[in-house]
Order: sequence, then structure tokens, then C-alpha cells
Amino acid sequence: MGLVSGGELAARALAEHGVDVVFAIHGGHLNPFLLACADLGVRLVDGRHEGASGHSADGYARATGGLGVVAVTAGAGYANCLPAIVSAHLDRVPLLVVTSSPPLRESELNELQGGIDQVGIVRPVTRWAHRVTSTDRIPDLVGLAVRKALAGPPGPVLLDIPVDVMFSEVEESRIATAGAPAAALPAPSAEVVAAIVERLEASRRPVVIAGNGIRYSHGLDALVAFADRSGVPVFGQMGTAGLPADHVSNAGGAWNLGMLETELGERPDLVLLVGARLGRFLGGRTGSMVPDDATLVQIDIDPSEIGRVRAVDLPVVADARETLLAVTAGLRDGGAERAGWAKGVVAVNHRRSSFADEPAEVDGRIHPYHGVRAALRALDPSTTVVVDGGEAAGWVWESLAEARPFDVMGFGGYLGILGLSTGLGVGAQVARPGGRVVVFCGDGAAGFHIQELDTMVRHGLPVVTVVVNNALWAQSVRSQNRDYGPRGEVISHLTDTDYDQVATGFGAYGERVTTLSEVAGAMRRALDCGRPALINLSVAYGPEPRTAAGMGRKPSTDEIAVPYYEAIPKGPY
Repeated sequence: MGLVSGGELAARALAEHGVDVVFAIHGGHLNPFLLACADLGVRLVDGRHEGASGHSADGYARATGGLGVVAVTAGAGYANCLPAIVSAHLDRVPLLVVTSSPPLRESELNELQGGIDQVGIVRPVTRWAHRVTSTDRIPDLVGLAVRKALAGPPGPVLLDIPVDVMFSEVEESRIATAGAPAAALPAPSAEVVAAIVERLEASRRPVVIAGNGIRYSHGLDALVAFADRSGVPVFGQMGTAGLPADHVSNAGGAWNLGMLETELGERPDLVLLVGARLGRFLGGRTGSMVPDDATLVQIDIDPSEIGRVRAVDLPVVADARETLLAVTAGLRDGGAERAGWAKGVVAVNHRRSSFADEPAEVDGRIHPYHGVRAALRALDPSTTVVVDGGEAAGWVWESLAEARPFDVMGFGGYLGILGLSTGLGVGAQVARPGGRVVVFCGDGAAGFHIQELDTMVRHGLPVVTVVVNNALWAQSVRSQNRDYGPRGEVISHLTDTDYDQVATGFGAYGERVTTLSEVAGAMRRALDCGRPALINLSVAYGPEPRTAAGMGRKPSTDEIAVPYYEAIPKGPY
């Protein structure tokens, strides 16, 4: 026994909870914590911007289904991380943010990196936020933070350890342990399980939509077992892979739901939401993806999500994995009568795209459908595909099934944030050192955190980034043109930047691709180079992916168009 600093206590407590990676950017406030992490063998992945490091911890959490930890210094470092905290809050990602602040005794003295209520600012967008005022409380408060991040619907938490509390030393014999591990997750009652089984077996056109509740309940095995037993087609909600790519019941992304009536002449009569949320990424209130007349069974660990957007026929507040295991055990019907429906639904995911017969080049640049498709087809099936937001995401949607990805992350999330894919890619690669991680982003999104190529180089993370470059904020240009004509194109044009040369400057591999025939070879060189790589894919603007609905539907004469949302009525509102 002897004296131990607050920073060492925090590092020890995290290690006791199984944390072996911390994403961080150095700041003097954090020195005792960072040094202790290094001494304990906790890997420190230092980035170039706190926001990107926060997204990296987010990506790590998504890849592992566990906790992501980021450490940022006081004041500006904390402020830079705020977008990552808000994004994790809206996407329900378990993220622990360790930060610091000026000494307690210097409060309200116009101190450096102070003057703001760091806890108060994030309280509305975290599961829990707390400022430590006593060094000997650090271990139990770290334990509480971990449990808060992981319990119920997961989400971000923040622990502010002021610099005097961080540096102060206490007698080790006075210190309590970090606290008990999280409690067992809630399982549904036998009556609820029987009700789910009854509705499934009465249905003729059922579908499952699997969301991040599967990821954080470690429920992929249960989802596979359910699909094997029931034969029900399974869709993955935005930013999730759903079933393994080669599974016979994998129906692809949930956006395919909107095409079932056109392709099959029928729509689901039962929708089973498993850890997936109604809202923007399931068609909102339009009924385009979840039919209004379908029986809706919603399984979610968060009771506040049950019934959001529309009424639910059977609400189930329980863990996704536990519920699927119980339902699978209770199924009597193997789904033979629904086999034709299931086969047709899955076939929609592998349909021939309406863009397939369009020319390889448009206006002297690669057609974005063909270029992105060729890049996806070059990937190994074990690849984790990370996708940013914006129009580039729409082109990835078109051909994602051909990549047969191991996992899918991103698509901007509920915050609609651009630039998060770079950090997600870093975190996913750290979590999966033996796997491939490939990031797809537009040139607009690339500009937010392209400096993290340096992070990838320094830490030996062979992430491949494909920049779908049309020298525009393409989604913005489309909505501006739709609503105002060409005069509406205000601050939405970019320079045709040599992003590949930027990558080379950071020590990564870079290559610009200007013809379709070059794509496959360039991707193979990037994947085989043994270091981070960036492919600058020069694509045309003209063609439009089937994501126009994301800009808001065309209004009637009594309505006003607004980007991304339902049209609003004219007159008093």
C-alpha cells in the first residue's frame, strides 16, 4: 500500500471493468491518467481532433458491442468532443468520456480552460454526467459511469475529474473497489413470448427489422437462430448489418422495405422491430416502410421508444437477445407456408439496379453508381463497411449487398452528422485488428476529419477510405435546385481536391481514379499496400440515387417544401 493519484485510480477502475483501449488527445490535465493507462497496458490511441477521437470510441463500441472510452482535456478539448457525445446519445452508443477541468479552489477566477459548466452542458445528451470532488471517490464513480453507459438503452456518460482531484494522492488502503458489474438484462414474461409466437404463426407476410439493440445485447447468435427456425426475412436498420451476408433470410437494409410493393405486389402484414426504432430511418409517419395496416410488435429495452411515431399492437420492454431466444424456443411453425414470401423479399435485395444499364461515364467523370459498385465488389466478405452521410451513402445503398459485408456502420445516424465515418473507421479497425475496414464518404464529409489519416498511419491501422468526389455538397445542390432553380445553388460547390495527395502527405497510400476500368485495380492496390489508403473516386454529379426522399417530398400547392422533413402547410402554422 502507499499513495496513489486520482488519475491512476481512474485508470485502474477502467481496467477492472475490462477497458483495454482509450482514445485520447493529450492535455496536461490528463497526465496522471494517461501515464497510468500506459503503465497498466491500456492501449492509448491518440488522434488529431477530439471530435474524431470521440467518433473513434463510438466505432469501437459498435464493433465490440461494449463500451467505448475517450479522454479529452478541459475546455476546448471537451468542447471539440461535443458532436461525438450528441451523436452517441441519439444513436444510443455506450460511450464514456473522461475529461478534466480547472482546480476546484480556482472556480470563478477567470481560470484557463474553465468558465463553463462542462457537466451541465452535456446533461441533456448523456445518460449521466458528474463532476468528481474527492479523489478517493474516483473508483466507485467510474464504476457507476460504466454501469450507467451500459444499463438499459446504452448511451454516453461523462466524468469530469478536476485537475486537483486528478493529481491529488490518497492512501491506497482507503480506496473501495470500482463496484459490481452490470445486472442481468431483462427477459420477457412467458405470456409475452406466447403472444409474439401467436402473432408470428398467424402471419403470412412477416418481416423482422433488427437495430442496434441486437448489437449491444450481443444478440447476433439469437437473431441467426430465430431466422433459421422461423424463415422470416430480416432487414438491418440504418447502420446495422442485420444477419450475416450469406444467410438465406438476409433481406438487406431496411430501405428495401419501401420497394416490396413495387417488386412483389405485396407488403408485410406483421413487422417485428427488434432493438430498432421507428422514425426517420423507417419512413417516419409516411407508412412507406412500415405499413400502417401491419401488425406491429416492438421489442426494445427502452420503454420510452415503445409507441413512438405510431401505435404498437404488442409492446415488449425487454432485452433483444433474451426475447429472441425465448421466442425461438416457443416457435412451433418452421415457416414453410411463408417460404415463397420470404424468398421474394430476399430477392429484392439482389435485384438488378435501375442504374445498371446507364453509361459508365457522365460528363467525362465516372457514373457514381458504377464507380461505387466496382469499389464494393472489390471487397472481401469479411469487410466492415463504414458509411458517412449525404449522397455518397445513397450510392453505397444501391450496391451494398454485392459487398457481402461482415458489418455495416454509420450512414450519418440520427444527428445527420457528416465526417463521423473517419473516426468510426479508426475505432472499428482497432477493435478488429485482423479484419478489413473500408470507409465510404463524399468529398464534403472527407473534409471534416481527413487529418485522422495521420492517426491511422501512426497506429498502423490499414483503413481504406473511398472518397466519392463530385466536387459538390451534392444533396444540398439537389434540394436548392428543386426549390429555387439554379439560382439557389449558394455555397454548395467545392473544389475538385486531390484528396489522394493529401493522404500521401500523411504517409498513407493515395490514388485518384478517373475511369471505371481503373477502380478494381486501385482498390486491390489500396487493400494490399499494408497501410492506410485513400482512393479519390472522381464521379459525376448528374445521376441521382434513390434517396431524394431524404430531401423532403415534393409538396402540393398548399404546402412548402423543406429539406429532410415532411412538407409544411402554407399559411398560419
